[in-house]
Amino acid sequence: MKIAEVITRVKQYHRGIFKGQKIDEKTTRDQILYGDPSLECTGIVTTIYASPEVINKAAEQGANLIICHEACFWNHGDHTDWLREAGNTTFAKKTELLDEYKITVWRDHDYIHSGIPMEGMPEGYTDGIFYGFAKEIGWDKYIINDLARPVLYEIPQTTVSEIADKMLRAFHLTGFKVIGNQNAKVNKVWIPGHIMEGNPHSNEMISYIQDNDINLILPLELIDFTVTEYVRDSAFLGENRAIISMGHFNLEEPGMRYLCTYLKNAIGQDISCTFIQAGDMYQYIIR
Repeated sequence: MKIAEVITRVKQYHRGIFKGQKIDEKTTRDQILYGDPSLECTGIVTTIYASPEVINKAAEQGANLIICHEACFWNHGDHTDWLREAGNTTFAKKTELLDEYKITVWRDHDYIHSGIPMEGMPEGYTDGIFYGFAKEIGWDKYIINDLARPVLYEIPQTTVSEIADKMLRAFHLTGFKVIGNQNAKVNKVWIPGHIMEGNPHSNEMISYIQDNDINLILPLELIDFTVTEYVRDSAFLGENRAIISMGHFNLEEPGMRYLCTYLKNAIGQDISCTFIQAGDMYQYIIR
């Protein structure tokens, strides 16, 4: 099967409606970022980010298609003309590596977020990234599925520190940032997406946390003000509130691992699929 056909079938497997609209092939982020899709597919690697380490490991396994979730060339839309024109040396070395191994990189972002088939979910689909996250730590039974995207979980009561330890082990990470009470009792967990904005969006998030009695927030991105300040103050004043900030890539990566479990069914052919962890972006220097 050609790489192009693999990509087409993966797209067809997903719901194809993202943020309320049918995915537009001209504007979607889910483009072939590099390589030759006319080649026969010798194997597939899924990952959150096609780093040089992932590219090398894919080549070692004989795979010539990397399906990543995030951009390959460091900007929204993976525009590369400016890098070529500037003679960017990192860009040159990374593309030389891809050329050497004849690897094609395709981004699966909008499609996997648009939904994978799932019985019991609204309209029969659920967000493949956040379902994969839940599956990885055994929360798939605790999704409050008021939306197709499972961003709210009601779990058996535990503590922030116990959840942190469980996720560190499950996701093979080196550490997290924690804001609030590490011993807080946790029943409701919320993945709000990005906490990067001021009013009025942050006001709405704070109200949502209060109204739904959210104990633990797992953001993709995090700023130090607004919601973060609120959680810090809430914890100090005795409320069960905390944030675990593991990083955008680390939180979404389990969804790309889960992709391997249904990829053969999606493409209708037994092509080898392996998940390769891009690795923790962060290194921690602890006093």
